[in-house]
Amino acid sequence: MTLLKLVWIFFQIGLFTIGGGQVAITLMYQPLVDGRYIDATEFYNMVAVSESTPGPIGINMATYIGCKFFGVWGGVIITFATVLPAFIIILIIAEFFEKYYNTPVVKSIFSCVRPVSAGLIAVAAWNVFQIAVIPHFSVSQHLFGLDIWCIVFFIISTLLLINKKLSPLTAIAAGAVFGLFYF
Repeated sequence: MTLLKLVWIFFQIGLFTIGGGQVAITLMYQPLVDGRYIDATEFYNMVAVSESTPGPIGINMATYIGCKFFGVWGGVIITFATVLPAFIIILIIAEFFEKYYNTPVVKSIFSCVRPVSAGLIAVAAWNVFQIAVIPHFSVSQHLFGLDIWCIVFFIISTLLLINKKLSPLTAIAAGAVFGLFYF
C-alpha cells in the first residue's frame, strides 16, 4: 500500500463518515481487512486501543493506522486526510446553514441520514462483538464456540453502564484488568 492510496482511502472515510467514529470503523474495515492489509483481529485490537485513548475513535484509528504503515509522519498525514473533508463540509454548511436549515429538503435529508448512521454504528458494534465475545479458540474452553467468561463480563459491564451509570473509564480499566488475568 502506498501513502497516497492510504490518504485517498481515509479522505473517502472522512467524507462519508456521518454519525461519528463508530461509523468510520465500519468504513475502514473493508479497504483494510478485506483488502488484506491487516487481519480482522489486528483491526479490532486497533479499535480497542483507539477507544481507550483520548479523542475521537475515528481520528485515533486513522492516526494509529497511518503510524503503523508509514511512521509518525504517516500518522499525521492520514489524520489530516481524515479530517479534511469534514473541515471543508463544515465551511460550506456554515455559509448556507442559516438560510436553508428549516427547508423541507434539508429536514428530509437529515431524517434519512440518521437511520443510516444508526445502522452503520450497529454494524461496527456487531463486528466488535464477534471478535471480542465470540473468539475462535478451542471448543474445550468454550461452550459452542462462545467464550463464556467474556460473555458474562460483557453482560455485567453493559448492565452496569446502562443501569448504574458506571463511568466508561472504569469499564475500560476493568476490561483491561479482566483481560490481563483471564488471557
